[in-house]
Amino acid sequence: MTGTTLITGADGYVGRMIAARLVTGSDDRLVLAVRAADSAELAAKQAALGAFLGAAAPGRVTIAPVDLRDDAGLDAVAAGPVTTIVHSAAVTRFSVDQDTANSVNVAGTARVCDFARRCGRLGRLLLLSTVYSAGRQTGRVAEVAHTGSAGFVNCYEWSKWAAERLALTQYADALPVSVLRLSTIVADDESGVVTQLNAFHHTLRLFFYGLMSVVPGDENTPIHVTSGAYGASAAIRLLDPAAPEGIYHACPGGPPSFRDMMDIVFGVFDSDEAFRRRNLVRPLFCDRQSFRDLVRLARMTRSGAVLAALETFVPFADQLYLRKDVSSERLNAVWPGHRAPDQRALIAGACRDLVATRWGRRKDK
Repeated sequence: MTGTTLITGADGYVGRMIAARLVTGSDDRLVLAVRAADSAELAAKQAALGAFLGAAAPGRVTIAPVDLRDDAGLDAVAAGPVTTIVHSAAVTRFSVDQDTANSVNVAGTARVCDFARRCGRLGRLLLLSTVYSAGRQTGRVAEVAHTGSAGFVNCYEWSKWAAERLALTQYADALPVSVLRLSTIVADDESGVVTQLNAFHHTLRLFFYGLMSVVPGDENTPIHVTSGAYGASAAIRLLDPAAPEGIYHACPGGPPSFRDMMDIVFGVFDSDEAFRRRNLVRPLFCDRQSFRDLVRLARMTRSGAVLAALETFVPFADQLYLRKDVSSERLNAVWPGHRAPDQRALIAGACRDLVATRWGRRKDK
């Protein structure tokens, strides 16, 4: 039976990948919610999404302006036909301030849940989250609700934990809620192509141009990465009514250590002639207090490019000292036979793409 799927944040990186899979792999009508300040921005987003989704989209897709900071933000969407909701709208910057994180990520989730309660035919509400909603927790990170007792490195982590907690405690009895936690996305797919830069890519750029002499973190910390394609495919799997409600991790096994990751990164960089000519020294790992002291000194002396590079790390540096063993047992159980991407290959592929395009500046490679 054909249904209607609402995707919030549908113009976001993972949201549009999920939409593309539903366009080609289902008969559902799609309502794609995007935030637009005015009609010109809405038209631009409609054109971009239309181009991304391709020829199969016309007639099945409605692109609607929705601002989840507004209590009436979803009033333009008819609740009656909606059978599935994918909530992917969020501010995902590690440096996001608490007020913004609360108003968009937490209060926005509450507004989506309130709307979901009005959808009489709803079969699944899927919230996209992050494995770092575990905050400062170390050791085994299971596919269960986190207590939050370990605290958080930044407001982004806190807001995703708070959004999960709100949905799973205040709304779970009334709604068919599932949560999909993603690890850090470093490439679109296993080809290594990067079409949207995030903190991971910006960090690699600092290394490539020799702007970091030290790097915060424990060299044995596991670095959990994935691809956008894997996250989107996992989301599609969890929209299947046969998949039980609950919490799932789209986090491939066998993560490299921070040391292994740096070996991979600089192995790729060394294949670039311009990089080799600069004869740069690889950054050294430094302990937490030494990094904090270095940031404090750079701020006092207003050290220009050095300070700017260090500030890039500040919002998430503490996480690089926290060893997490992220379990994906529940996802593996409901998605038998699927193949997760190799994390080392993803990092290497992303590095090759970034170097070849100079972080997107060389479009033709």
